[in-house]
Amino acid sequence: MRLGPYELPNRLFVAPMAGVTDRPFRQLCRRLGAGHAVSEMITSVPGLWHTAKTRRRADHSGEPGPVAVQIAGTEPRQMADAARHNIDHGAQIIDINMGCPARKVCNRWAGSALMRDESLALAIIDAVVAACAPKGVPVTLKMRTGWNDAERNAVSLARAADAAGVAMIAVHGRTREQGYRGHAEYDTVAAVKAAVRVPVVANGDIDTPWRAREVLQRTGVDALMIGRAAQGRPWIFREIAQFLDSGTVPPPPATHDVARWLLEHLDDHHALYGPEAGVRSARKHIGWALCGLPGGASLRARLNALDDARAQRAALSDYFEHLADAHILLPLPACPPDVDHHGGSSRAATASGPAVRGCDLHAAHARPAPAYGVSAP
Repeated sequence: MRLGPYELPNRLFVAPMAGVTDRPFRQLCRRLGAGHAVSEMITSVPGLWHTAKTRRRADHSGEPGPVAVQIAGTEPRQMADAARHNIDHGAQIIDINMGCPARKVCNRWAGSALMRDESLALAIIDAVVAACAPKGVPVTLKMRTGWNDAERNAVSLARAADAAGVAMIAVHGRTREQGYRGHAEYDTVAAVKAAVRVPVVANGDIDTPWRAREVLQRTGVDALMIGRAAQGRPWIFREIAQFLDSGTVPPPPATHDVARWLLEHLDDHHALYGPEAGVRSARKHIGWALCGLPGGASLRARLNALDDARAQRAALSDYFEHLADAHILLPLPACPPDVDHHGGSSRAATASGPAVRGCDLHAAHARPAPAYGVSAP
């Protein structure tokens, strides 16, 4: 897929999420199959650009290009200045945030609140596009379907953004009023795709390979953006990529691979945030990865009591060694009956020996396991 001057490796993107998609998380997702990742939102207020929080969010060291930075704000000139500032610090794509539903953001008329004032939204888009054009930097837009059911105006705003020179539009299939409640709807996303010339990206509830296929078929969009489903399961990108390519879902990653990825992620966290803040910041990422695993809850409780980076790393490493010694396999995602796992065969062997049919595999992989620290029988 092409975005401005850049040829992206695939059409599976990491959704920008404040407090989640920091540089270590983006790098991990890119290594595991994501074709594009957008930063956490960075404020357009100049007085905050030099805070530790904003400096970390603007640190793209070692990040594969193109580097996409999301900016948030409510004043056109400030947003234009923020675009120029971030380009000077390594941004190759600027993304405008009109999708964040957080109250503290919307109360300042930023994020998805901008969808309630299309004239202001368009003024911001015009200002940012004008600031980026001399440097050849594409501008993208992230938004929702509208403010609420009565103000579902994504199509009209998308048309205006397209005419103003935005290079790509991502739409989360919920209104701001919904937040993350209920289910994403894709009819509005499909209508946006039909209304504009630029690439459109669908976002919201894309949490399995078959849902990804369904959304692509239903909406005709050019790409998919995955957020919460990648928390704790960043390999979802390669699962979806293989399924879209071949109709099969790969086996779950080996325990030792997951351990290596998480430990590398942990090291990156400690390096970016420092040993103290890094320990705190990494807790949620580790917690997501442990969700549903045997003994995961007890390990999370233990890790939440640790303040030392080395101890945190050692505890996580020890846990995965126990899983490997006990021959515990990670569970497969549940799937519909027409989907096969393991590269095409509807039967496959598990570590426990017997072959099982297609989607019964996840049950075999999720067999009862001992609590953390207890050997398997």
